[in-house]
Amino acid sequence: MRLYVEGIGLLGPGLDGWQAGREVLAGAAAYVAAPTNLRASDMLPAAERRRAGVPIKLALTVGQEAFLQAERETRTASTVFTSSGGDNDNVHAINGILATAPREVSPTRFHNSVHNAAAGYWCIAAGSHEPSTSLCAHDASFAAGLLESATQATVDGAVVALIAYDHPYPEPLQAVRPITAAFAMALVLTRTKLKNRWRPSKWISYPAKRRKPRCRTPDWKCCAAAFQPRVVCRCWPLWPVARQRRLASPTSTTTISTCA
Repeated sequence: MRLYVEGIGLLGPGLDGWQAGREVLAGAAAYVAAPTNLRASDMLPAAERRRAGVPIKLALTVGQEAFLQAERETRTASTVFTSSGGDNDNVHAINGILATAPREVSPTRFHNSVHNAAAGYWCIAAGSHEPSTSLCAHDASFAAGLLESATQATVDGAVVALIAYDHPYPEPLQAVRPITAAFAMALVLTRTKLKNRWRPSKWISYPAKRRKPRCRTPDWKCCAAAFQPRVVCRCWPLWPVARQRRLASPTSTTTISTCA
């Protein structure tokens, strides 16, 4: 499989968008810890914006940024949403309601609790009738989403938006499944090369005189010392990859694999 990244969306603690976040990930700017800047996307109508929970805000914010960067219409691309938990706040609230009397769950809360809620809000906001897939694979949720996106782009020749997101559970679930901060990222992927786009490959391309980096262990965590992505986001985002300095240049090629 050979894919090209046309657009990137990023939102996390101290990483407010790809344009600002890539400077930090590239080491060109100091990382300043700050809460994730959650905001409702202006893509949604006002009524849906009021009902949008944390995962909806995360998914739509990074998805919109990736499409703007790719200069593509949101309604023309297939989507793959992946998250290890979905709407964790609603899961906690519904469990609390079911453990007490009367056990009455509001339709809005139930509607937002399903795992493909983000996909549904995206289709409303983007006016899209293209195929959409929602996945969950525990700590490998991002890898599962990437594989699904790559398959669709390769087999169907589709433009595919991969949108990954996760956010912390309230206690007591947080103690069992710790996620330290809300995080999301999006990639607009295609198998057709366009000028000034990134090409996924095994390693970042360096000038001929620079030696390519080599991973000395089979564990992808060797690349993740700076931001500890496994702790911050359980959907296994591309922080180890984005951390590489060459990704900061829009003319460089980049990888969507880790140290595997």
